[in-house]
Amino acid sequence: MRPLVASSFGLGFIPRALWKSDAGAGTFGAALAAGVGLALLALDAPWWVTLLAAGAATAASLWSAAPFAAGGADPGWVCMDETAGTLLALVGLGGWPWLIALVVARLGDIVKVLPGVRQAESLPGAVGITADDLVAGLYGLGAGWLATIWL
Repeated sequence: MRPLVASSFGLGFIPRALWKSDAGAGTFGAALAAGVGLALLALDAPWWVTLLAAGAATAASLWSAAPFAAGGADPGWVCMDETAGTLLALVGLGGWPWLIALVVARLGDIVKVLPGVRQAESLPGAVGITADDLVAGLYGLGAGWLATIWL
């Protein structure tokens, strides 16, 4: 059960099946969050529903990644953390700000140059696996809200 949840319900295994590598698995996890976010926008759900979804994904990431984090490991196929961080980035946003938040969060996680992202990743166990994505998601959320003000 934990591998299924940790892999964002199997999405993290797609790159391994397609190109025999885990590279890009996080983007599949982020795509799950984007799909959930789009569904919530289509349903005109209030902002707190997205926040609850991000909280649930965070709890799922912490629980499911724990057995795979031994010795500081962060297996590439574990991508529920990207799902959680991306959902956090989308809270209360729509339109262009939603897209900007999505891109900033994803790039923040990939390149890890924004302050705090790499440091969060160095935390022990499942907390480290998840925290860097949440920090990147907060940057995405901030960028999205700034875009809401400016656009």
